[in-house]
Order: sequence, then structure tokens, then C-alpha cells
Amino acid sequence: MQKSDLRIVFMGTPEFAEFILRRLVQDQYNIIGVVTMPDKPMGRHGSVLQSSPVKKYAVEQGIPVLQPEKLKDPEFLEALRALKADLQVVVAFRMLPEVVWSMPPMGTFNLHGSLLPQYRGAAPINWAIINGDKETGVTTFFLKHEIDTGDIIHQARIPILPEDNAGTMHDKLMALGADLTVKTLDDIIAGTVKQVSQQSLAESELRPAPKIFKDTCRIDWNQPTARINDFIRGLSPYPAAWTVLHTSSGENLDFKIFAADPVENAPILPPGTITCEARKSLCVSTADGALRLQEVQIAGKKRMPVCSFLCGADMSNCSFL
Repeated sequence: MQKSDLRIVFMGTPEFAEFILRRLVQDQYNIIGVVTMPDKPMGRHGSVLQSSPVKKYAVEQGIPVLQPEKLKDPEFLEALRALKADLQVVVAFRMLPEVVWSMPPMGTFNLHGSLLPQYRGAAPINWAIINGDKETGVTTFFLKHEIDTGDIIHQARIPILPEDNAGTMHDKLMALGADLTVKTLDDIIAGTVKQVSQQSLAESELRPAPKIFKDTCRIDWNQPTARINDFIRGLSPYPAAWTVLHTSSGENLDFKIFAADPVENAPILPPGTITCEARKSLCVSTADGALRLQEVQIAGKKRMPVCSFLCGADMSNCSFL
């Protein structure tokens, strides 16, 4: 089979998926259709519709786009079937019903942002950093009934560096994922795919990657310094770790933290205690030391470096809850 003979439907929505779709188009794979999320209402009154990054690029390239509200809708299924795809590629999309993923004769494969079977779920990049992992990667696998459990086609690994956060790892895995998607497609075209069961790779403890909500992101200052720092990194820049600033006037304000550094030889103070140095440094006590905050955002204000924040804030008699 030649590259041009393989009819591919691509499914995805955000920037991560758009980057990989762009790579496939540039490498001249035969993308005959795209499935993405419906346009989102934007603006104060929801009067402006915002297209997904995948849709914007597909429209630019003249690729047919399907945007189903429900993936079992008969009209959508008929339109998808009419594309006569040989294979479907899924990147950062929704959980597919069997009637969709089983439709093409060569199946459907997914690119996932972790080294499966670790971090099955919606937020693998965040949770790998939150849990202090030193390595992560991407995996391609064929879809089956249970989410993120299909047989593995390929994996690629990459270190998580101390300076990395969810944003930098997102971009690194996006590039790595594009390479792995191309490699997977080339092996499918060549007929050389060798699948590996996830069960054969399973360790004694499998760490999940559930969807992240606001309550998930609240900092517990009673945790050790290293764990809190990993937590902040794993949620930066979005959705961002947050805490509650208790002010000297008795107000409680949401306070986001985007970057911090552990303080060497910090005195042990009650967790959440704030220490300021010459209005240039803001440190917060943890269970076993302290973190020096680098970039923050208080409710109603812009994200800024700590030195800028301290120019207009009186932190005396304040604490983090």
C-alpha cells in the first residue's frame, strides 16, 4: 500500500491535535475528513462561535469537517460512513462509542500523552509531573471497549526536567507525538505493526490521570516542599495551583501560583506562614521547609512576577490557608 492509498479520518480538537494534523497533511498522508467538537459560544452573550484549532486548520486545507453533538447520532454516523475511511486516528478527542471506533476496516488508533498503562485518563501530562515522575512519553494504541486499554503499537520516552511544567511538557510531547503518529502510520502502511498487550507492561501500581477540577488544584501547605513544588509545576500554566490568602484585614482571596523554588535550609514554621524579604521575595512555609514563590496571580489581577506583586501588596500579618 502507498501513503496516498490509505484513507484517514482524523479526530481531535485542541492545539495538541492540530499540530499533529498539520504534520500529517504536510507529510502528504491522505486525510479525507476531520471530526472535531462543535463550535463554542464565546463573548458576553455567547453570540460569537469559536472554532476548534483542528477545525480552523482543516477548513484552511479544504478538508471536510464533521462536528457532531452526539457521536451516536444517525446523521453523523451516516456522514462518517460515507467518507469510507480505511483508518481513523484520534488525538485529544472524546471517548468514542464502539460504533465509531470499529467502523473502518483497519481500525482506529489513539495517541495518548503518557507511557501506558500508566496515566490512563484525561490529564496524563499534569499527573505525571504532580506525582514527581522523572520520565514520561507518548503511546499509540488501537482502541477497544475500555478507555486507554488497547494493545500498544509504539511508545516514545522523554525525561521530565526539574524546570519543566505542564506547559513545557505539553509542547515537548506534542512534537514527540507527531513523530510517533507518523511512525505508526508508516508501519500500518507497511504491514509491520506488532501489538503489545498493556497487561504485559503493567506494574504493581497503576497511577490514574483523572480529569482535573478546581478543587483538585488547591495547595495543601501541610505537604512536603518537593511535593508542593511538583504540584505547582504539574498545574502550570493551566489550570494553575491555587491557595487562599488570608489578609490582615480578614479577607480570604483566591491566589494562584505558577512557579516556585524550594528554599534551602529554611526554618521550620507553621505551614502556610508567609515570610517577605525586602519586598522582593515571598516565601511560604511547608511541612518540612519553604517555597519561594516566583510567579503569582491574586483574584481580580493579572499574572505577574512576585517582585511586581509585592510592589503593590502589604503582606504583613497575612498567611495562606
